[in-house]
Amino acid sequence: MSRQVHHERITPVIQKAFTFRGGVHPKYHKESTSSSPSRKMDLPAKLGVSMAHHLGAPAKPLVAPGDEIKTGQLIGEAVGLISAPVHSPVCGKVIAVEPLPTILGRMVPAVLIEPQKSDEEIAMPVLGADADPVVLLARIGEAGVVGMGGAGFPTRVKLSPPKDKPIDTLIINGAECEPWLTSDHRAMIEDPDGICMGVEIIRRILGVKTVRVAIEDNKPDAIAAMEKAISRLGGDVGVTVLHTLYPQGGEKQQIYAVTKREMPRGGLPMDVGCVVENVSTSLAIFEAVAKGRPLTHRRITVTGDAVNAPANLIAPIGTFYHDLIEACSGTKGHVGKIIAGGPMMGFAVADRGITMSKTASGLLVLSDSPEYRSMACISCGRCIDACPLRLMPSEISQCVEADDIDGAEQAHVTDCCECGCCAFACPARRPLVQHIRRAKALILAKRAAQKK
Repeated sequence: MSRQVHHERITPVIQKAFTFRGGVHPKYHKESTSSSPSRKMDLPAKLGVSMAHHLGAPAKPLVAPGDEIKTGQLIGEAVGLISAPVHSPVCGKVIAVEPLPTILGRMVPAVLIEPQKSDEEIAMPVLGADADPVVLLARIGEAGVVGMGGAGFPTRVKLSPPKDKPIDTLIINGAECEPWLTSDHRAMIEDPDGICMGVEIIRRILGVKTVRVAIEDNKPDAIAAMEKAISRLGGDVGVTVLHTLYPQGGEKQQIYAVTKREMPRGGLPMDVGCVVENVSTSLAIFEAVAKGRPLTHRRITVTGDAVNAPANLIAPIGTFYHDLIEACSGTKGHVGKIIAGGPMMGFAVADRGITMSKTASGLLVLSDSPEYRSMACISCGRCIDACPLRLMPSEISQCVEADDIDGAEQAHVTDCCECGCCAFACPARRPLVQHIRRAKALILAKRAAQKK
């Protein structure tokens, strides 16, 4: 990739982070895969590529059963502003276009593909990091890049802040604070230069001068790799070493830890002059621009005490969960629970027939599934101490139990990031996050009805 973006060379900094209020210290269990190099998994017999890998409207399928398709071919068209296109990760034959379940149980259209061993690929023209920002932004949208560390917000939209919200700081999120998961960790070790070239592209689009890569201090090898790689960039760049404290990967917590700026209630990072992008998203941007490849594969950690050979896989989007597990030599003993994501913010799933999305950073297979018994709130206040957003989860939960959704809204339930710290800290095992999600859903439904 041609790189002609010039910045004044200065010595990169390694900055110690500020500490946010709250948070918890779960057992991290990362040792089973943190030293495991990522490996490309063999092609499965069938893929189910969902049209809903992202926040917003699902893409519209553009293929039909019987169609022969190529790697990188557009198979789903973005619909509306908050949407993203979907591309085929393989060459193959479309065997069906039908609804498949997401991790939330919602049925959305998906393209079922029978892969064929072929290297035919549809690639986009290669661009340089010095291309016009408008052209770079269009490429990111065309490649279907979405946030790969969270809700999957379309990256093209995220990198288009309004003119009245100037951005001065870019934060690259390498915290990966969720227990068990190590896919971002391995990306930083295995392709730090690709991540940093993605940083250069984002910096070109936003016109920012200050860049910080934020990494928890339990990843010294990733810190060293990223510090060395980012030293090749010019300008005010560096690594911020975060304290190992969950949820350091949350945008609000990370912005405070790096800049000591506090996001307002209901606000966005742009309100305090920041943009936060995940390290894997930065790598996908580099692939889209420098190699002309849309987002069709990603690293995913398949782990847990019920997995025979936990590993970090590079897998095609649309891989079924049962194929991911088989790629790690299957399971051992009793399987008590399967979680899409990590144990703090992931979702328990009952069906191994769900398929991997662009946002899938982990698949956790556990042998233990203890009986869950919730008790009445004992007013200990531990959930309040643990909440990094200074909310009162106990009060919100009791409002929801009483069907007082207006009360929950007045207690700022919509500000909750659903990190799970409150439920983790609760000695009464209250289903606090589930109550919060219910309140949010009812509030959104009420607002939608009011608009109509």
